[in-house]
Amino acid sequence: MDMESDTFDQLDLRLVSALEVDGRASFSRIAALLGVSDQTIARRYRRLCAEGGLRVVAVRDAERLGQDQWILRLRCAPDNAGTIADALAKRPDTAWIGLASGGTEVVCITRPRHPGDHDELLLGKLPRTPSIMEIRAHQLLHRFYGGPAGWIAKFEVLTEEQTAALRPSPPATSGPVRIAPEDEPLIAALERDGRATYPELQRATGHSESAVKRRLAGLLASGAVYIDVEYHSEILGYPLAALLWITTAPDALHTVGQALATHAEVAFASATAGSSNIVVTAVVRDTADLYAYLSGRLGSLEGVRHVETTPFLRRVKQLTYAGFAR
Repeated sequence: MDMESDTFDQLDLRLVSALEVDGRASFSRIAALLGVSDQTIARRYRRLCAEGGLRVVAVRDAERLGQDQWILRLRCAPDNAGTIADALAKRPDTAWIGLASGGTEVVCITRPRHPGDHDELLLGKLPRTPSIMEIRAHQLLHRFYGGPAGWIAKFEVLTEEQTAALRPSPPATSGPVRIAPEDEPLIAALERDGRATYPELQRATGHSESAVKRRLAGLLASGAVYIDVEYHSEILGYPLAALLWITTAPDALHTVGQALATHAEVAFASATAGSSNIVVTAVVRDTADLYAYLSGRLGSLEGVRHVETTPFLRRVKQLTYAGFAR
């Protein structure tokens, strides 16, 4: 994969890739790894934040926490879809929202923090919204790609040695984990700024700096929380994103999902319950590249029976609500 951008260059891409590996790595550590000065990295970081929508934030991993996660497709009256999307974006129990299908469909991933959140949204709020004409809910069953695995890693702009030098210890993989109530202030501060300093986290939590370091290390090591990076993909020369609703033969579900995870165009892939059994977020340069992917690598996968494509008109929320749009 190559990056083409009039504004950002290869060093910017390497910086964002390094932050995907370890979002809390110091500028000095990243600078040493990339062979530039601390000041250069700090300056590039500030510009990426100001012009490229870059944010480093903590994310609760619903899969590791054993929490239900759903992707909702809401067919709306065209003149109200944007209003509904903005209202959903402000809720803490939503994680990703976009306008699709020419602005008549809102796609929303839920991220419930408490057992009743999903029922309150899906059974309470949404059905009582008169502008919503149809609700289709797909439960996410198994993540093939996404979450802690960042899409920019597929550009391979860092060497294996650089990535290994940055990468924190992998989380334990056995069984669900939990977030203790006393960890909530710490996570809330990191959801606002994943690079908050330890003194800032100490002030936000009221705990000692050593306690904050210990609790954060424990949360990251367990996989309950990971530090993620959000940005506008168009700054890398990839302005077009689409959701692909894929139906496979039942016995091909896992092998197709594993294959999709290796595709450069795929930023997220999960098995789902519902009318399709895999959902994918594909990120490409233009409609020609999307067509080439649909008719080429994806279309040639054995076991794929049907693909419905819904290009995004506008992204409303990624990991946090920033109100940005193309």
